[in-house]
Amino acid sequence: MGAVSGVAVAEESSIRPAADEQATLPSVTVTATRREASLRSVPIAISVLNGDLLEQANRNSIDSIVAELPSVNFRQQGGNKDSTIFVRGIGTISTSPGVEPTVSTVVDGVVFARPGQATLDLLDIDRIEVLRGPQGTLFGKNASSGVLNIISRKPGKETTGFVDASYFEGNEKRLRAGISGTLSPELLSASFTALDSSYDGNIDNVSTKKKVNGYDRQGARAKFLLTPNKDLDVSVIADYLRSTSSPTYAVLQSSNTALLQAIAPVQPGLNNRSVVYDLPNAITDFNKGLSAQVDWRNQGYTWTSITAARQWDNEQRTTTSAIGNSADVTRINAAFPATRDIGTLHFRQFSQELRVASPKDTAFEYVAGAYYLHGKDEETYQRIVTTAPGAINYGYAPYSVKSDSYSLFGEGNYKFSPQWKVLTGLRWTRDELAYAHARISTQTVAFPGVQPATANAGSTTESAFSGRVGLQFDISNDISSYATLSRGYKGPAYNVFFNMLNRDTLALKPELSDSFEIGLKALLLDRKLSINLAAFQTNYSNYQANFYDTVAGAVVTRLINAGDVSTRGLELELEARPISRLNLSASLAYVDARIDQFNCPVAAAASCSLNGQTLPFSPKWKSFARASYVVPLSNGLQVDLATDFSWQSKVQYDLFQSATTIQGSVGLWNASVALAAPENGWRLALIAKNLGDKSYATNLVNGTNTVTRAVPRDDQRYFGVNFRKDF
Repeated sequence: MGAVSGVAVAEESSIRPAADEQATLPSVTVTATRREASLRSVPIAISVLNGDLLEQANRNSIDSIVAELPSVNFRQQGGNKDSTIFVRGIGTISTSPGVEPTVSTVVDGVVFARPGQATLDLLDIDRIEVLRGPQGTLFGKNASSGVLNIISRKPGKETTGFVDASYFEGNEKRLRAGISGTLSPELLSASFTALDSSYDGNIDNVSTKKKVNGYDRQGARAKFLLTPNKDLDVSVIADYLRSTSSPTYAVLQSSNTALLQAIAPVQPGLNNRSVVYDLPNAITDFNKGLSAQVDWRNQGYTWTSITAARQWDNEQRTTTSAIGNSADVTRINAAFPATRDIGTLHFRQFSQELRVASPKDTAFEYVAGAYYLHGKDEETYQRIVTTAPGAINYGYAPYSVKSDSYSLFGEGNYKFSPQWKVLTGLRWTRDELAYAHARISTQTVAFPGVQPATANAGSTTESAFSGRVGLQFDISNDISSYATLSRGYKGPAYNVFFNMLNRDTLALKPELSDSFEIGLKALLLDRKLSINLAAFQTNYSNYQANFYDTVAGAVVTRLINAGDVSTRGLELELEARPISRLNLSASLAYVDARIDQFNCPVAAAASCSLNGQTLPFSPKWKSFARASYVVPLSNGLQVDLATDFSWQSKVQYDLFQSATTIQGSVGLWNASVALAAPENGWRLALIAKNLGDKSYATNLVNGTNTVTRAVPRDDQRYFGVNFRKDF
C-alpha cells in the first residue's frame, strides 16, 4: 500500500500541516474500472504510486518502481525490447515480436502493445495504478496477470510552472521543467513538460577506460484540454522520448580458468563491476505518440472515445563472445570468437476505443464498449562471428509481424441491497496474427550462433472470451469486502527471432488464466489507519514461456506452450497517519508461483524435469515500508524527513533451477532530508540510496562455464541532491 501512502505524503509535503485533528488519510481516486471511483469501493487488488514521490526518490523507470510493489518484479536483460514485468510471479520472457506481454501497460487510456515501449522514463506522471491479477474484461487480451495503468497530470486552470533538477554520484543528472495554464478562459488549457537526463554508469570498461551501464535521455510531453461546454472535454496528448544507453551490465560473476586469463585484469565475483569490451555496446530508442480522448456527458451517461497512434524505433549494437549472454570479452580466436550483433526494430500501432459509462449512484452501473488495435513490427538482425582473422560467419534476417485485435466488452454491478453488490463482466476478443521471416547465411550447416538460410511465413486467428463475476459486501461505510472469479486471456504467439528454425513456425495457443480472489479494504480509527488485504489463487494453462535449448552447440531460446503453472498468495497493505505530520506505510506479499505440469518439446536437448519447481523472478516474500515526518520551522520553513526499506527473500532467475542463478535475500535502505518553503514554492533535498551498501543482482544468467549478473543502478551506496522550484 505504498501507493496510497504516496498520495498522502505528497499532500503532506506540499502544504504546511495544521493541527493534529487533520490527521486523517486522504481519499484516493482510481480509474481501474474505466471510471473514477474511490480505491476502497473498487473490488480489485490495487496499489497506487504517487508521481511526485517517485521523482523525489529518484525512481524514474518501471524497473526502479518495482521496489515499492511487493507483488511486482522486473526482468532486466539486454535492452528495453528484452525486459519483462512480472505480477504475482507471472510474466512473459521473450524477445519475439510475435508474443504479447502478460502484464499490460496502459498510459492515459492507451494500451502499449509492446512492453519495451514503457521502460524508458516516467515523465510528468500523476500516479501509477497497479492492478494485480487477470484484468481480462476492461483492459483486454494482454492483461492475464495484471495492468500498469499510468496517468499523467492534467493541465491546471491557473498558470503555474516548475523547475526540478537533480544530481547524483556517478555524474547522474536530471533536469525537468514544465508550465501549465489556461490559453483561453473556460475553453482551452495546456501543459508542457520537458526532460533532459544522463548518467555515466556504474561499470568500468577497462579496455576503453570509460564507464558503461549509463544512459542519455531527452523527452517532452504536451497536453491540451479543450472544454467547449460543461458536458464536453477533449484531451490531446503528444509525447516524445529519445534514449541512448550503454547496457553493459552483464558482468562476470564466475568463469572458467581459460577465460580468467583472457579478461585480466577483471576479476569475476559477487561485487565485480568491471568488463572488457573492445567494441562499444549501444542501444538507441525513439518513442513517440499522439492520442485524443473525447468525453461527452449526456443525461448522466459518459461517452468516451480514445484514438491513438504510437511509434517505437529501437537499435541495438552488442558484442558477445563464445561464453554468451553479453558477457564481457571481445576476442578473435577459436576459444573465444567475437560476435557482433546489430538489430533494428520499427514498430507502429494504432488503436481506437469507444465506450459508455452509465449514470453513477444507481442500482445498476456499467461500462461497455468496443476496442481495436493494429500493430506492425518490422525488424532486422545481423550477426557476425569471427573465429580468426578473416574467418567470418555471417547471418542476416529481416522479419515482420502484423497483428489485429478486435474486442467487445462490458462490466457492471447491481446493488441489490444497501450492502450487497453482484459483479459481472465479459469480453470477446478476436486476434489475427501473421509473420514473415527470412535469413541469409554464410552457413550451409548449423554453426553456433548462425543458422543456415531459411524463409518462412504463417498466420493464425483465435477468438476467446474473458471476464469476471463476483460479490461485494460493504460491512460499513469504511469497510468493504469482495470475492471474485476472473478469467484472463493472452492471444496466440509466434517465436519469431534471428535464428528461427522450422520448429518455430507453428503458432502457440492462447494463454488462459483462471483466478479466485478475496479481499478486504478498511479505513479504521477515524480514518487514521487503512488496511488492504487480498488472497488469491490463479491457474494458467498453455503458459507461454521461453525454454532454453541447445542447437549446434549454442544455447538458444524457444518460445513454447510450457504447460500449466499456478500462483497463490497473500497481500497486505497498511497505511497510518497517527498525527498530521507523520505518515507510515507498509506492504507485504507472499507469492508461491510454481510449475504444475511442464510440457517438454519434442527432441528437446535440455532437461524438462521441472514439475513442482518455482517460476523464475518470483521471490516468495517481498516487502516495502516507508515513514515520513514533517518538522515545522520558523518563517514558514519545514524539514521533511523520509526513509524507506525494501526487502525480498531469495529468488531464482533460471527456469531450470540452476544453483548458480539464485540471488540471496536482499534488503535496501534509502533515506532523504529536505528543507522546504511551501509558501514560496521551493524544496531542497539530500537523498541517500542503498545506505547499507548492499551489492545484488537483478538477473543472473548461465553461459558456457560462466555466470553473469545484471548490475542495477543502486548496486552500491550513492548520494544525490534535488532542488525544485514551483512558480
